[in-house]
Amino acid sequence: MESERVVILVPAWYRFHMAMNLRLSAEQTEALRNTAAQDGISMQEAALAAIDAYTARRGQRLRDAIARVATEDAELLKRLAQ
Repeated sequence: MESERVVILVPAWYRFHMAMNLRLSAEQTEALRNTAAQDGISMQEAALAAIDAYTARRGQRLRDAIARVATEDAELLKRLAQ
C-alpha cells in the first residue's frame, strides 16, 4: 500500500499576521459601526486603534498601580522594610 503525502499550504501572510474573530454584542457592533463611520474609518481600523491605545497604556497603568500601593500601604511597607 502506497502512502499518500498531504501538503497543506499556508499563505505567507498568515505566518506574520494574526487573524481572529471578535464577537461583539449587537450594541457594541452598532456603536463601533457608528463611531468608525463618524471618523471616516473602517470598523477594523477603529478596533485596531482601540487595541493599540489599550496596550500602549499598560506601562502607565502599572506605574499608577505601584504608586497607589505605595501611598495606601506606606505604613505597612515601612514596617516591612525594617
